[in-house]
Amino acid sequence: MSTQVSRPRVAVLGAGSWGTALAVLACAQADTLVWARRAQVADAINQAHANPRYLEGVVLPSTLQATTDLAQAIDHVCTPSMPAGLIILGVPVVGLADTCHELAGLLALRPDCAAHVVWTCKGFQPESGQLPHEIAQNAFAALPGVGLGILSGPSFAREVAQGLPVALTIATQSDATAHATIAALHGTLARIYSSHDLIGVEVGGALKNIMAIACGVSDGLGLGTNARAALITRGLAEIQRLGLAMGGKAETFSGLTGLGDLVLTATGPLSRNRQVGLAIGQGKTLEQALHGGVTAEGVRCAQAALALGHRYGIDLPITEAVCRILFEGLAPQQAVSGLLAREAKSEIPH
Repeated sequence: MSTQVSRPRVAVLGAGSWGTALAVLACAQADTLVWARRAQVADAINQAHANPRYLEGVVLPSTLQATTDLAQAIDHVCTPSMPAGLIILGVPVVGLADTCHELAGLLALRPDCAAHVVWTCKGFQPESGQLPHEIAQNAFAALPGVGLGILSGPSFAREVAQGLPVALTIATQSDATAHATIAALHGTLARIYSSHDLIGVEVGGALKNIMAIACGVSDGLGLGTNARAALITRGLAEIQRLGLAMGGKAETFSGLTGLGDLVLTATGPLSRNRQVGLAIGQGKTLEQALHGGVTAEGVRCAQAALALGHRYGIDLPITEAVCRILFEGLAPQQAVSGLLAREAKSEIPH
């Protein structure tokens, strides 16, 4: 007699481009509900199987449902007699603390629900310089039964939503959270790898956006592919220096959430961070580059990253140059000249 295996349950909080894309991915093998803040977005997903605000032209699965009721989304994964469900937070770093605290309050009212909470945002908390996992741990400190993790890797939302293949990493200290994420997302279109290195994964995800801005500036100035390759390579060294100082593992930075994510974001045409840098390299101001509400996490976290470099005594010349271009009005060509004029040294530190 065969035993029927229950499908995993997933709630995605946030119906932006990446939240919607992950909901599409999860739909293939999990009962998935996405929470949208705007009723117009939820109605479009439910009735037209589309999210034109964030993924124009992409047809969403008819099985994907949306709600504007956050409690309903939590109840979807907190079903009695079901295995612990997966909650994916598709919110930016600036909204992570509020979302986690609100979610913790709802989960506290459901003591029998041992959910797994996974976030996807990349960057640092602007005021404190905290990494996302530190923000989440603070919010869920009173709920030790809730598993926490970061889902990251080289991925553009539009390609994932269109059903193109992707490889991601779930970084968590909980094997159960890793298994829940893999059960919900790993399949024919996605390979999900696991890691215990939350710090390395999050530092790589944050700083690669800054390096992508630098590469965009270089391309906007017409400096060629040699210059871009140099920025990617030295950018990776910069990311690794800070990541190791903060407690990350060296091997993480040669993997999906290090080199992989950096190459994609620094070169891909869908990269918003690269597009912002490209616009600035072509003579636009930061305000003009961010027209239409474009979100570029590298702009948001550049100053926090530089402050962390100072705190740990780590030299971050590319990050510093990007900060001076973005916030001090330094001409991009002058920033390049400054980088080239730095003292010669060994590529591999002794």
